[in-house]
Amino acid sequence: MEYVKLFWQDAPKGEPVVILYEVNVDNERLALRSIDIFRDRHTHNINDLYEGVIEIIPIPTIDEFNNHIWGEEFYASLISQDEFETTWERQYYDGELKYKSK
Repeated sequence: MEYVKLFWQDAPKGEPVVILYEVNVDNERLALRSIDIFRDRHTHNINDLYEGVIEIIPIPTIDEFNNHIWGEEFYASLISQDEFETTWERQYYDGELKYKSK
């Protein structure tokens, strides 16, 4: 598994500003679960990211996000499984809402 934190700089109102993904790297980088995080830090847990979709798209790599292949407004970093699980259980996020380069 790989755990990804995606920052959406200047996300439109009502859209998540951070998204956490649990990515199955052994199955075409498909997400098992994801967490949408909003400006007020409340979260929305998604058990099945692909429920009801017409086309399944794998989660891009950190490098693809950070090289802006998917848009200038996206930045990503790896996180630990513990950070993902803690956010999932608490249904609240207390981390950074804006990407800070290392």
